[in-house]
Order: sequence, then structure tokens, then C-alpha cells
Amino acid sequence: MTKRYLIFLFMLSTGFVFAQAPNALTKEEKNEGWKLLFDGKTLNNWRNFKSKTAGSAWVVSEDALHLDTSKKKDGHTVGGGDILTEGEYENYELSLEWKIQACGNSGVIFNVQEGASNEAVWHTGPEMQVLDNNCHPDSKIIKHRAGDLYDLISCKTQTVKPDGQWNQAKIIANKGHYEFWLNGVKTVEFTMHTPEWDQLVAGSKFKSMAEFGKFTKGHISLQDHGDQVWYRNIKIKELK
Repeated sequence: MTKRYLIFLFMLSTGFVFAQAPNALTKEEKNEGWKLLFDGKTLNNWRNFKSKTAGSAWVVSEDALHLDTSKKKDGHTVGGGDILTEGEYENYELSLEWKIQACGNSGVIFNVQEGASNEAVWHTGPEMQVLDNNCHPDSKIIKHRAGDLYDLISCKTQTVKPDGQWNQAKIIANKGHYEFWLNGVKTVEFTMHTPEWDQLVAGSKFKSMAEFGKFTKGHISLQDHGDQVWYRNIKIKELK
């Protein structure tokens, strides 16, 4: 056996694998139809809600889309705000990684619409919660923890990692049926636009928002909740 082959066998036996570069697609992913929503270098394809550009607090650092909340005015991030994709999506698999500061809060919001009557992304779009469950006050509230369908359905299992560590999240949307996954575990499953869905919304903080959860497609948004948060490897595969 050659030296190269012996090294290969050693790598297999030890479970060693080459780390894939962040914010890149493998050949297999490209063939499957995956597309990057973040190129790891620019904020192309992202902008603030009802704006043509992204706020200056959204920067690229550590190969991630980072919300830098170090500058505040009246309690709000200078140059912050929720950002969203240029495109709208309906049936898809969304995959991304996130990490958050200690006691931090953010979220991934989908089916966002920018109608004249909608003043924020969460007036139309449901949210997959992004949270440090160890010390953020929301961690004490059922349906407000990491991986929850925020204020609507709580996780079946708590799988979130501590602050500062990367979490792997996935949202699958297929003809109104949704699955949330966090670190390889399905945390929430639900179907929108049904009597059961309407009942969920009626018992939530969104009950007075006439267009919340009514749309079958929309923009995908990353939330500015005033805390440092990082997102990377944001990619999507549209389903037929």
C-alpha cells in the first residue's frame, strides 16, 4: 500500500474530514438546486425592510453576516433594523447557521410582505426564534425559546447551543406545511392556512394583526432585536 493510501485509511478510522469553506456550495448542492443567499463577502441580495439598502450596522465579519450593535441611540442600534432577502420564496428548504451574544435575541422571519399597512416584518411573517436560552428573559416563556415558532408553538426538544457557538438551523416550507430543525433535530412542525392555524394565531400576541400569517410566500428576514448576532452559510433550495 502507498503512503497516501495509508494516510487516507487513518483519516477514515479517526473520523477526520476536511472542513468545507463557509458560504460555499459543494458540487452536489449545486446539482441539487441550492443557492447561496449570502456570499460571505457582501450584503448583496439583502436590504432593510421597506428600503433599498441594508443598514450600516449589518456588516460582514468572521465570514458571517453580523449585526454590530455596539453603537446605540435611544436604545436602538444605529444603522440597524431588520433585513430581508430581495427575493420572495414559497416552497423551499432554507439552511443557515447562527450564533448569538450572551443573553441575546434575534430571529428568522418568513413570508414577510411590505404592504402599506405593515409597519414591521413581524406584522406578516412568523418567526423561528433565535435566542440564548441560558439567560435571556424570553427563555422563561414557553413558545419564546430558541427553535420555537415564536409565541405560537414551543419546541418538542431543546437542542440549542450556548452563546457564542454556531447552531445549524433549517426551515422546510412545502405547500403550507412547515418543519423547523435545530442542530439536526426537528423542533416544530405545523401547517398554515387552516382552522387550527387561525386558532393558534387568535391565542397569540399577533391576534390583532390582520395580515399576520396570511401569506403563502414572502421575503425571509433576519431580525435586529438589539443584540449581537451572526449568520452564515445561508442557502436555499426551492421545492417544486
